[in-house]
Amino acid sequence: MPGCASGGFGSAESLDNIQQQLLGDMPLPQGAKISNEQSIILGGGPQWTGRIVISTPQGPTDTFTFFRDQFPRAGWTGISSIKAKTSILVFAKGDRTVTVEINESGTFASGGSVVNLTAAPKGGTAPVNVTPGQNAPR
Repeated sequence: MPGCASGGFGSAESLDNIQQQLLGDMPLPQGAKISNEQSIILGGGPQWTGRIVISTPQGPTDTFTFFRDQFPRAGWTGISSIKAKTSILVFAKGDRTVTVEINESGTFASGGSVVNLTAAPKGGTAPVNVTPGQNAPR
């Protein structure tokens, strides 16, 4: 599914197939469900960029531990992590970075988590030419 995918994925498609086609080498927790309304995917495989929003049945602590342990096993290098009410982990691999933001969710009986995975090329901003005095806010 290369291109822009914003939306859900049919129940006939397994998470493993979606993960392989769109997310490449980014492991997801068991039972994770991708939110169609909130996800924006550009490209596919190991070079996709954008944001994937998933819900997991695991609580925030277990979800944090999963990403902290599993991303390095998939070849990602941990850059930084903050364990808090909103936990954030940042990983890099090759010329890409991924930020993992974990929040508690009331979706599952056990609490569950909502996870935002944002992937971008390193230095993910495009150069901007600004001429002093032009287009300045007034």
